[in-house]
Amino acid sequence: MIQWDSTLSVGVGEIDLQHQRLVKMINELNDAMRVGKSKEVLGKIVSGLISYVQVHFATEEKYFAQFKYPETDQHTQEHRAFSQKVDDFAKKFKTGQLGLSIELMNFLSDWLGKHIKGSDKKYSAVFNANGLK
Repeated sequence: MIQWDSTLSVGVGEIDLQHQRLVKMINELNDAMRVGKSKEVLGKIVSGLISYVQVHFATEEKYFAQFKYPETDQHTQEHRAFSQKVDDFAKKFKTGQLGLSIELMNFLSDWLGKHIKGSDKKYSAVFNANGLK
């Protein structure tokens, strides 16, 4: 679904590792969906992904505050909007109102790729200038 490569690197080891894990988790969810894993298995993967996204966003936001990143408000709004959309999906999935679909997988992979290559790349210079590599 998503192939990790150097275009997704933000030049910060800790965050690149987190992004790689998110890519792996989205790929695992896609693979599980494509082979018809049970709703219970898919639900566990979705829950794990949601939890890890929150850990990742908290990491970035900690550094935003620490380094007084000038685009903090806009970036955290993107995080909140994504979290809300995924939380809404997870609730509908758990109650049987919505199933996993190619559209959802495309949304997850597209959002992550665009977010990393767009918004996340913007903080690289600030983080690097403050010694975070």
